[in-house]
Amino acid sequence: MVPMTQANTTTEPTPVTVLGLGDMGRALAGAFLSAGHPTTIWNRSPGKGEDLVARGAVRAASAEEAVRASGLVVVCLVDYDASDAVLEPLAEALRGRVLVNLTSDTPNRSRQAAAWAEKHSLSYLDGAIMVPVDVVGSADALIFHSGDRAAFEAHESTLKALGEPATFLGEDHGLAAAYDMAMLDFFYGAMGGLVHAFALARAEGVDGASLAPYLNTIAGILPPIAAYTATDIDTRTYTGEGANLAMMAASVDHILHTAKDRGLDVSQLTALKGIADRAIAEGHGPESWSSIVEVMAADR
Repeated sequence: MVPMTQANTTTEPTPVTVLGLGDMGRALAGAFLSAGHPTTIWNRSPGKGEDLVARGAVRAASAEEAVRASGLVVVCLVDYDASDAVLEPLAEALRGRVLVNLTSDTPNRSRQAAAWAEKHSLSYLDGAIMVPVDVVGSADALIFHSGDRAAFEAHESTLKALGEPATFLGEDHGLAAAYDMAMLDFFYGAMGGLVHAFALARAEGVDGASLAPYLNTIAGILPPIAAYTATDIDTRTYTGEGANLAMMAASVDHILHTAKDRGLDVSQLTALKGIADRAIAEGHGPESWSSIVEVMAADR
């Protein structure tokens, strides 16, 4: 594991309010406190945040009181149903402040929240936290922001308390969630494949500890694969030099048969083989694996 280093805390202290004290909300408030920012906290249900109060946070009696305490308001709740319910009654209290929503949900929900903020003339940033709670507040914490550029620039140094760099993606409020969903799509797909690989190995009498060191070989080649796959897909040029789609689909078929022979669940592999076969049927067999995007994409 890469050792974590503390995020830059050289900014002038800025009062911050954190709405929502789940595990992530408490981590955010703790990072602001560590960076020296006066921090006001509020949670829908009582009994959370005693450790933050002990460190100097101020517990507000109501969400409105919390919002009025700071010029920068950060909300982090379970989803946008929850954040909408909290924020709807606070439109007037939020006026003249910057609202940063770090709740995880879909890009469409982010854009709907931005439309609500625009309707009420509020400065609004949407964000996505791409690290676990124990990494928040370190220089290794990747946190995306999108939306109101002026609001981001005004509070960038404060937001760096949560992690550096505080990454601004653009003025489309849905961008942070789009990056979040795409990256988690890759993560959970990879995690499904990882667990299935261990299941297949176990079925063949191979223990996980014996296999794990060799999986680093696969993990190590992924960064360059990601780079050239991005180029393939962006340019729609799928050069199948070295290993074309037809060859790779045959390998998937071998894995599928091995898993079936051992009675394993093959739903993920079957879906993958089905997509590859459709792409081959459409003439992409001689091209790179990246070409399967052409049967996945909505704009095909």
